[in-house]
Amino acid sequence: MNHELQILDGSMGAELIERGHTPRTGLWSAKALLDVPEAVVQVHDDYIAAGASVITTNSYSTIPSYLAKADMAESYLALTEVAAKLARQSADAASSPVRVAGCLPPLDESYRHDLVPADVESREIYSELVKVLLPYADLYLCETMSCAREAANASYAARRFDPDKPLWVAWTLHETPGMGLRSEESLQQALQAVMPFEPDAFLFNCTSPSAICAGIETLSALTDKPIGAYPNSYHVPAGWTLDNDKPVKHRDMTEEDFIAFARECQDKGASIIGGCCGIGPSHIDAMVKNLGLADT
Repeated sequence: MNHELQILDGSMGAELIERGHTPRTGLWSAKALLDVPEAVVQVHDDYIAAGASVITTNSYSTIPSYLAKADMAESYLALTEVAAKLARQSADAASSPVRVAGCLPPLDESYRHDLVPADVESREIYSELVKVLLPYADLYLCETMSCAREAANASYAARRFDPDKPLWVAWTLHETPGMGLRSEESLQQALQAVMPFEPDAFLFNCTSPSAICAGIETLSALTDKPIGAYPNSYHVPAGWTLDNDKPVKHRDMTEEDFIAFARECQDKGASIIGGCCGIGPSHIDAMVKNLGLADT
C-alpha cells in the first residue's frame, strides 16, 4: 500500500551538543530546557526550515531516572510540559502544516531491555507523560523501544488517555541486520505485543541503517500500515549507559549517505523518514531537496 511521504526531524540531544548547549551526560538534552530553551526552539525551527513535517518534543530525557541524577525527579512532568510547549510554539509558527509528536521514551537507559521497569511502574509513568503532552501533541511517538514489553506499556498509556490521536511505535533494532530488537525478540513478537493498541504506524530508529533496511523488508510483509525509519550515526556497544565509560563509535553518515539511505528505505516501502542521534538539519534539508520535496 502506498502512503504519503512524511518527513521527521533529526536529533535534538546530539544537535544541542554540537551547538555547545548541553553535555552528553547527566541531564543531557533536558538541561537545555532549564538553561537555554530558546536553543531548543531554534533546533525545532531549523528542522522545520529544512522540510520536516513532524517534530518531536524534547522530552526524551525528561524522565525520572535521568532527572534523579540532579535530584530533580519530581520535576519530570513540569519539564515535559516545557518541552511540549516549545515544540508546539515552533509548529504553530511554521508557514506550512507541522505536527508535534509527543515523545514517549525509554524510562531508564536507551537500548537496555534489561533495565525496563516493571509493567505497573512503566504504565503509571507513561500515563502521566501522556496527560501532560495531550494539549500540545498531534500524535504520540513511542521511540527507541528496545523490547516488546516496553513498547506495549507506552502504547497502553497513549491509547488509554488520548485514544483519538495517531500512535506511532518505533523500535530500536539489534545492530546486526536480521537479529530483531535489541532484546533479540523477533519483529513478529514486537508487533504482536502492540497490536491490541492498534498503532497507526511502525518505525525503526536509533540503530544502523543496514539493520533498519533489513527491518523494513521484514515488516513490510507483516503490515500494510505506514513504516518509518530514522537511523543514528553512532554504534552503541552492549551494556552502554549515558554515564558509563563504554565507547560509542561514530558511524559515518554524510548527507550523501543519508540521501542514499532514504531512497533505499522508500524503495523497500518506508513512507516516514527522518534522523536520530547525529542526524542534523543539514541532513534533512539535503534529503528533502534530493527527493524533490522542497518548496521552490
